Formats: sequence, structure tokens, C-alpha cells
Amino acid sequence: MYFTKGKQQAFELLMQQKPGFDRYQSGCAGDDEDCGTCRFYVEIGPNDRVLISASAIPGNEKAIGNIINELYRKGAEVVYDKIADLHVSGHACQEELKLLHALVKPKFFIPVHGEQRHLRNHARLAREMGMEPNRIFISEIGQVLELSHKDCRAAGSVPAGRVLVDGLGVGDVGSVVLRDRRHLAEDGMIVVVVSLSGEDGSVVSGPDIITRGFVYVKESGDLIEELRLIAVDVLEECSRRRQKDWATIKNAIKNELSGYLYKATKRNPMILPVIMEI
Repeated sequence: MYFTKGKQQAFELLMQQKPGFDRYQSGCAGDDEDCGTCRFYVEIGPNDRVLISASAIPGNEKAIGNIINELYRKGAEVVYDKIADLHVSGHACQEELKLLHALVKPKFFIPVHGEQRHLRNHARLAREMGMEPNRIFISEIGQVLELSHKDCRAAGSVPAGRVLVDGLGVGDVGSVVLRDRRHLAEDGMIVVVVSLSGEDGSVVSGPDIITRGFVYVKESGDLIEELRLIAVDVLEECSRRRQKDWATIKNAIKNELSGYLYKATKRNPMILPVIMEI
């Protein structure tokens, strides 16, 4: 909307906090880059005042903070929710909801938007408007409600929730994979490679230590050498005990290195022992 009074002008810009909205708003603030969605540009200057009447949706705080900083950089006065009570809700108030109920007169009512407290309060409002409690249904994610002209009833459930898309795979990334990726991202990985004789189980070559995302090898030579020596000791101990099971040897290497690394660095990288038979 556009308002004018003498030399004073006011613009009302309506925007959604969806992905890319920060580019949209910075473009409307007078940046040269075309954000692809703006139909016009508003040049912000030192004599302008910008009122941001909505609080940030969780997760958008950084993007909105960048916009506010950019507006200040342009010399504008910015009024937002942290310094003034300006929040304007995009949701209907109770009286508006009552009006909707009175106009529609629903046979069944299923509140679907918001958290559990919002759903319960909306259901209470429907009862206050005269709806029978047995015609109000508060469902859960995945629950199936079967509707007909006469009744509404629960009809089992279906798989529901977040579906993760990874490349061409849809839904094939489970919690274990996500846990491993988070582990790798936070602490990195260490690979211990050793070659054992297929005849007597003795060490033919190695162990070699390979790291990714853990330490810079050229500056951590002493630590890498200490890890190699610990792996050598574990292999020798397994040989004395005549342990030839690869799973047992791998677990022993992993446990010893993990304990040492946590004491030395307070970090817990993923450790992958690799045994090759020659």
C-alpha cells in the first residue's frame, strides 16, 4: 500500500518469512541486485523510518538481524519488536474465530494449526459456540480420521513425519546415518589401516593412521605417531593372546585409541579400523 501526505510518503510492504525472504527485503531496501520477486524498489535513506511489525519466526532471527543492520547502515531509523511493542499477529483472534464458527456452523470441527495448547484452546472455543464435544476431534500426526455425511471417527494411522531427501534417495536416510554424519561433522574421522598375514595373523605392514576433519597432519606429527604406537601395542597384545578374530581386534584398537584421544584432546572422532589380509 502507498500513502502520501504533503511531502511525506508511507509504504506498507507485506512479506512472508519464507526461504529467500531476506533477499526480497534487502532488494526492496534499495539494493541493486534483483531478487527476482520484487515488482518495485523503495530507496531507504537517512530521513526514513522503518517499522517492522512482526517478530522473527524461530530460525529466521539471523536473516532478520541482517536486514535490520543493513537498514541502519543506510541511515534509516528502525523500530522493531526488541525496542517497541509492535508485533501484529498474522493469525485470527478469538472473536474472529467465533465469527467464522457462527458463519460456517460446522457439523464437525478439527483444529489443525498450532501446537497442542492452541488446538485445545480452539476446541474449547468451539464448545463455547455450542458444538457438542463428541463432534470435536483433536488429531495427532499420522492419525486417520474418516469423514462421512453422518459421522467422523478415528480409522487407524499411517506412517507420517519428516521425510529426508538425500540426492535421489527419498526416506532412505535413517537416524543412524544422521548420527554418523553429525559425528563426522563435529569431530572428524580417523582410519587405522593394517595388513595382517593370512597364515599366522602377524602384522605385514602398518598400522597407518589417516585422518579427515580431525587434525592437520603436518602440524600434529607427535599425536599421529602416538596413535600409531598405541595401535602397534594393541596388535602385539592381540597376537600374544592369539586373537585372530578381526572384529575383536578392531574393537580393541578402537577402544584404546578412543580413550587416549579423549584424554589428550577432549574430542571423540569416529575411529574406523581397517584390516586387510595378505
